[in-house]
Amino acid sequence: MSHVSQAPVPTPDGEPAPLVPTTYGEVKGWFSAYDQVLFDWFLTRQNSGEGELGDLLELGAFMGKSAIFLGRYLRPGEEFTVCDLFDSPATDDFNVAENRSSYPTLTRRGFETNYLAFHEALPTLIQAPTSVVADRVKPGSCRFVHVDASHLYEHVVTDIASSRLVATPDAVVVFDDYRSEHCPGVAAAVWTAVVTGDLHPVCVSASKLYATWGDPAPHQAALLAWLEERTDLWHGVDVIDGRPLVRIGDHGVVAPEPPQPLHPAPPAEPAVVPAAAPAPARRPGARWRKLAKDLLPPVVTRAIVARNRRRRG
Repeated sequence: MSHVSQAPVPTPDGEPAPLVPTTYGEVKGWFSAYDQVLFDWFLTRQNSGEGELGDLLELGAFMGKSAIFLGRYLRPGEEFTVCDLFDSPATDDFNVAENRSSYPTLTRRGFETNYLAFHEALPTLIQAPTSVVADRVKPGSCRFVHVDASHLYEHVVTDIASSRLVATPDAVVVFDDYRSEHCPGVAAAVWTAVVTGDLHPVCVSASKLYATWGDPAPHQAALLAWLEERTDLWHGVDVIDGRPLVRIGDHGVVAPEPPQPLHPAPPAEPAVVPAAAPAPARRPGARWRKLAKDLLPPVVTRAIVARNRRRRG
């Protein structure tokens, strides 16, 4: 069972509508500052005059954090497709368990609310297992593919094969969780494709592996030239089975300017500082009594006090 649409789903009667984010930071998700910098570099390079033509594709969306970011780089005439189960039933018992433990709050309405807070229109949404992508997305059409869906080995193998079918010759394909300790199935599937297949790594961050099904050399040459000018990213080059791989780490990098909401929150009203309470008025004679006590001899002071008491009495 699958559903393809660019129209938002309505909120059922009696259910509260999802909260609309007013800043990018309010959108839930895992997307490090330096992966945002790398996404920006690859996509901006593609969008340059000599860049790659093609569509954008994301497999696995959670609440839309990376999809919102990707949507900024969509050019006129291109299509952005997002595939996720969202709140549809999983296809097997293992996937059911994974969704319950890792994504208990994932809903399509939540994704749509977040995305439409930053973009005028939704991407093409395929609400289905990512295994349908090869049949729904035009072959050889995507210049950038972000794979962050199921962590189960068999599913990742299928996602890798799908990415190859839909990718343009020099497309960038990004795999999340390629080395996470809780996702051994992703690591096994991705590195198997590298060692035994035609998946060519370009670079790796702590969370993501950036690769291509085409020639990695042009990507790596441009990337290394760019990295040489940056002091907020460290890098090194390893050789795996005769092929170079650029390793990139964070040295205090700051994320690019975040996507801006269409309707930002109104500026907060300045806090009203309460006026200071007036000091209590002092009795007229208080100042003179204190002055007399400080300056006059004690014997004179006692005489004055005694006289004042007789007058009051």
